[in-house]
Amino acid sequence: MTQKELEKYLWGAATQLRGTIDAGDYKQYIFPLLFFKRICDVYDEEFENALTESDGDIEYAAFAEHHHFVVPKGSHWNDVRETTVNVGVALQDAMRNIEKSNPDTLYGIFGDASWTNKNRLSDETLINLVEHYSQHKLSLSNIPDDKLGNAYEYLIKEFADDSGHTAAEFYTNRTVVTLMTKIMDPQPGESVYDPTCGSGGLLLNCALHLKSEGKEYRTLKLYGQEINLITSAIARMNMFMHGIEEFSIIRGDTLANPAFLHNDELKKFNVILANPPYSIKTWDQKGFTNDPYGRNLWGVPPQGCADYAFQQHIQKSLNTSNGRSISLWPHGILFRDSEAEMRSKMIEEDLVECVIGLGPNLFYNSPMEACLLITKTNKSENKKGKVLFINAVKEVKQDKNIAFLEQQHIDKIYRIYKNFSEESEIAKIVSNEKLLENKGSLNIAQFLSNVDKSAPELSVNEALDTWNEQSSSLKDSMNELFQILN
Repeated sequence: MTQKELEKYLWGAATQLRGTIDAGDYKQYIFPLLFFKRICDVYDEEFENALTESDGDIEYAAFAEHHHFVVPKGSHWNDVRETTVNVGVALQDAMRNIEKSNPDTLYGIFGDASWTNKNRLSDETLINLVEHYSQHKLSLSNIPDDKLGNAYEYLIKEFADDSGHTAAEFYTNRTVVTLMTKIMDPQPGESVYDPTCGSGGLLLNCALHLKSEGKEYRTLKLYGQEINLITSAIARMNMFMHGIEEFSIIRGDTLANPAFLHNDELKKFNVILANPPYSIKTWDQKGFTNDPYGRNLWGVPPQGCADYAFQQHIQKSLNTSNGRSISLWPHGILFRDSEAEMRSKMIEEDLVECVIGLGPNLFYNSPMEACLLITKTNKSENKKGKVLFINAVKEVKQDKNIAFLEQQHIDKIYRIYKNFSEESEIAKIVSNEKLLENKGSLNIAQFLSNVDKSAPELSVNEALDTWNEQSSSLKDSMNELFQILN
């Protein structure tokens, strides 16, 4: 089966759900079903290999050490396939039994989809789905990890396209991911962390990056946290589908309950890559004020915008000797007045290495321009006291309402970053002192002539957030004044 044929086969199951459930919910059913099929087909393949090795010893072939995962009796794909009534119950029971039989690796991995709700998924629909996936064996010999992994990522993108705005929950433009990974350049044995990992694309790409370079990728230590249950499960499935087994992805709220601790402090990582949620309003600002992990390094962000809560969490989680981070943000984080003090402290500590402005339409259903903020805990001598600005707005390929970086764009941006040198109209080096003269503004338009200097470009949402922040600040100031007067 070619890669295209595999992708068509996998996507074919999703098309059967059209009109039955919302497009945004496809992933809740298709990914667990696909993973269930893969586990069972690989189990069968491993069983047959062990059977051949032992000259037909069935008991030997069933030993757990011969298998990636245990598939308990009665919980195999074929058991579900033989079911014609209450198929959803059979599917749910089989998945839960597999989770229980593999508690260290597969706990909660199939999510919490409502398989038993016949109003959403009738027996007929589920039978058709099972039969669709039964057409081909998803064994390792038929479909290697790399091939299935690529098809799995194709599905993630297709679900993002189909579900529209909800795509932001779990999908980051892959070409941007490639650029971010290339810049961070993770090395064998290093620890890599994504505090809002979505479907795990940034983490996974670090391992694939090393693999493509012929380096030992299996010693890379991958850590991720994701607040959404099904999305965190998708991230774990994504790792397994690519043959990555040494990782830790935990469901939870990174700001409220960071998952990775060491001696009651935040665990430190060599590399952090992140695409945090933008300007979230429902977060525990009060708790952050007295954060037990000391993440309020530079101050407490406004209630209506938690961006610098995430950025401070990232900085606090970096290894102090060689830690480096890259975060994808809207441009507002570079210049908003409400965060000027925090941004200035970040610059004063000489943590900002580079700011890269990217073009519009790199996000689903949004024309917003994004930027990459790169920090280092221990900058090299030639970079100390300086920040490199790269205007890569034009280094992008526009395709209707979606944009992406071609390899030539990635290579050019990376070359400029690596060289840490100025280049006419696209790259400028600015001293920390100069930045601090203007409230620590990192607005690229101030330094590069081919950017519109008239005003920072804001999306409607950013403009609304800024207005709300200013209104809130004014209200707080007025209340304080009235208290003084009274």
